[in-house]
Amino acid sequence: MTKAANVRSGRRKAAPSPAEVTREALIRAALKLFGRQGFEGTSTREIAAAANANIGSIAYHFGGKEGLHAAAADYIVETVQTIAAQALGNVQAPAMDADPEAARAQLFATLERMVLFFVVTPEAGDIAQFMLREVSQPTTALDRIYQGVFEPLHRRLCLIWEQATGEPAESERTRLTVFTLIGQVVYFRIGRDVVLKRMGWDGIGDKEADKVLGVMRDNLGAILAARKGENT
Repeated sequence: MTKAANVRSGRRKAAPSPAEVTREALIRAALKLFGRQGFEGTSTREIAAAANANIGSIAYHFGGKEGLHAAAADYIVETVQTIAAQALGNVQAPAMDADPEAARAQLFATLERMVLFFVVTPEAGDIAQFMLREVSQPTTALDRIYQGVFEPLHRRLCLIWEQATGEPAESERTRLTVFTLIGQVVYFRIGRDVVLKRMGWDGIGDKEADKVLGVMRDNLGAILAARKGENT
């Protein structure tokens, strides 16, 4: 089993109730359609059809289209927080002190989790598309995602970067460096078709993800080594 498959494996969850199945199907359909067509360009009838659900179930579970849109944003927050927590703990909680070696290990672990989710997991495509739509055509959902994921995750990574390198967490250079680390992961999702054509791959599975991760680990290691050289 590859590293990618090992990281994603876990215990089975209890079988969800029919109501939970319908609710999740509506959220997943909303993620896909809102991401592709935007809030105004998507009807509740389309979402219900894509989810194989009764249109009335949207009002029942979410109170309407706006509530479903907010629930889709909250689903992204919960999903990304769960992935981040595997390497960072609760990003909303105060950061724990760590020595430079432990902090560097956290950076590599976080990079690995991000690659194995955003690059490999099919669901990540709809999440990325939804977020891109929100960035280009902001709604209140963007605020929910920013406050729940973007800002706390970025701040946590900046703090870990300070622990790893000694550079101030809120310095301009640190914040930009962290953006570049995140950005290289996101590109392999939003530029997936370009990557596949240029690499001659049929898809990105565990084998390809391990190759991508290897290069990104080299990139992170090179940046950390350069910073260490500056401080000696």
